[in-house]
Amino acid sequence: MGKVTSRRAVLTAAAGAAGSALAAGCGGGGDENGGATEETEPAPSEPPGDSPPAEDPPGGRALAGTSEIPVGGGKVFEGEKIVVTQPEEGTFKAFSAVCTHQGCTVASVEGGTINCACHGSKFRVADASVANGPARRPLPQRQITVESGSIRLP
Repeated sequence: MGKVTSRRAVLTAAAGAAGSALAAGCGGGGDENGGATEETEPAPSEPPGDSPPAEDPPGGRALAGTSEIPVGGGKVFEGEKIVVTQPEEGTFKAFSAVCTHQGCTVASVEGGTINCACHGSKFRVADASVANGPARRPLPQRQITVESGSIRLP
């Protein structure tokens, strides 16, 4: 039976190789090209159109469709730490989903307020002002774009 290599040995070897590569790339002794020597070859370029886009499309990354945000309510996007509301039909607002009281992520948007389940703070959907404490400051506004039925982050 062949030699069995432990997971720790594999990870240690990989970390050592990565450290050596970083040290070689950041070390001195090179020329005015930031440490590159004549032995260094540039990475091959890919044919146009074969590489993935470097940036999100114009208007930013899609967050939700406008139909997903109820009039007079909103939706919390936990991963992005943002809450989007529609206080009036066709008017969309975005705010931080981090409660200004003690930093919990707000849990829901119901009854015209953005609600934090940690300590009961409530913020108005129209402007994120405090409707009920213990929070004393409104949720900070966030930027979104709304175009062609899509709500996007810049």
